[in-house]
Parts: sequence; structure tokens; C-alpha cells
Amino acid sequence: MSTVRSTLNETIGIDETRLRKFGVYVAMYGAGILFFLPYWYMATQSILPRNLIFDRNPHLIPPAVTTTWYEQLFAAAPMVQWIINTIILAGGVTVVVLVIDSMIAFALTRLKWPGRRLVFVTILASFMIPAVVNLIPIYTIISSLGLLNTYIGVILPLSGGALGVFLLVQFFKDFPKELEEAAQLDGFSTVQIYAKLILPMMKPAMTALALFTFISTWNQFVLPLVLLQSESMYTLPIGLVTVRDAYATTSQPGLVMASALTASIPLLVLFLALQKHLIRAVELQGTVE
Repeated sequence: MSTVRSTLNETIGIDETRLRKFGVYVAMYGAGILFFLPYWYMATQSILPRNLIFDRNPHLIPPAVTTTWYEQLFAAAPMVQWIINTIILAGGVTVVVLVIDSMIAFALTRLKWPGRRLVFVTILASFMIPAVVNLIPIYTIISSLGLLNTYIGVILPLSGGALGVFLLVQFFKDFPKELEEAAQLDGFSTVQIYAKLILPMMKPAMTALALFTFISTWNQFVLPLVLLQSESMYTLPIGLVTVRDAYATTSQPGLVMASALTASIPLLVLFLALQKHLIRAVELQGTVE
């Protein structure tokens, strides 16, 4: 009797486990579909002919396809130049942030010097300052340096955020002290420990920071709008707004969708390419002691 009961309990337990797992997968795939639907609708609307866009019935699977909206978008504005500008700015800010913020995080967590806690608290306190407050001082400084309407004039202020330092400090402080001491016994200098030991092992964290920084810079609008004064230097968000205001009236929703998809695809591809490093960064933060 007890054997039958234990067998029944094991069967029920297995069924309950499978049911929970099934429910989790249903919820995750359902949420994924909900998040995916707006992008799919945007993509289909950007390739629908004009007569089908205003149809009462939405077309999630387009019965006909056209590239008219994309042709009009790229003919109406220097889209290629705006994309290049955005890539240069986002890439430049990402490189500067990775180099400078990793050095700061290393100095705050692995080196002993007076006042480092005060410096870290000051960096954290900068989160409470609204970014819009800095617009006028930044414009004044960049203008006095003669860097208006230049790449470097936008890269420098966008590289001064505190997020990178805060994120890397959380990873650097959990780096095993034993590995650092072993490297010192092997004759590694402080620079070698930073460059050859810590940075390679912090690749997931650095990748996560690079992705966050690139996406944030790609979507920047206000600061580039203030510092960039010629149309040829516009970034993609600024340029798309000018195109939308100039050409995309209520009779041209396909142009709006085409512009939105053009701005979204590079970020989507970048995220898909680096998602395994993001997952690894989360795992690293949870397992490193």
C-alpha cells in the first residue's frame, strides 16, 4: 500500500513539475508575442501599399508589398549620412566609456587610496542631477572650446555619465582577491593586473555596459540637437523627426513606420548578437564571490 502511495505521489509530483514548467513557458512565450506584435505591425505597415494602409481590416500578413515608403524616405533626406553619424557617435561614446569607466572602477575597488569612498559617493550623487540642468553649461563649454557641430563635441559630454562606473564597481569588487594576489606573486604590475587579468574576466560585464551605452547614445536626442547645427551632422533620431515633420502627414503613415523601423533594426541586431553576454553578466553577478 505504501509503495503504491509513494509511486502515486511521485507521479503527481512529476506532473506538477511539468505543469509549472508548461505554465512558465506559456507565460514567457505569451509575453514575447505581446512585445513582438507592435514591431511586426510596424514592419508590415512600412511595406504596405498606400491603398491597403487605410483599410479597415489590419493586415498582419501583407497581401501586397512595396518599397515606396523606403524609397521616399531615403530620397527625402541624407539617411545614409545620418546613420553613419549615429554609428560614429554611439561607437565613440561606447569606447570612451569602456576605457575610462573601467579604469575608475578598478581604482575604486582594487586600489587603496584616501578619499575613494567619498569619490564613489560623489559619483552616485550625480544620479540625482537631472540631465537637462547641464545643457546650458555643456553648451557654453563646448562652444568656448570651438567644438560645436563636431563629433568630439558630442562624444565628450555623453561619456561623462555615472552609470558605467556604478555598474562596473559592482562586478570589480566581487573579483576574487586570491587571483589578484597570485598575479602579484607572479610579478604582475598594477597595470598588468587591470589589463591582462581583470578586464578579460569582466568581458560579460563590459559587453553589457557597451550595449547599454550604445543604445542610450543611439537614442540621444536633446544634447545632439543642441550641439549639432548642420543637417549633414544630424544623428538618426534628429533626422527622422525632421523628415516626419516635413513629409509624414496623416496621409503618409507608411513613411513614419519605415523611419521607425530603420532606426530600430540596428539596435535589434546588436541586441540579438550580444544577448548571450548579457545573460552571462547576470550569471556572473550572481555567482562570483
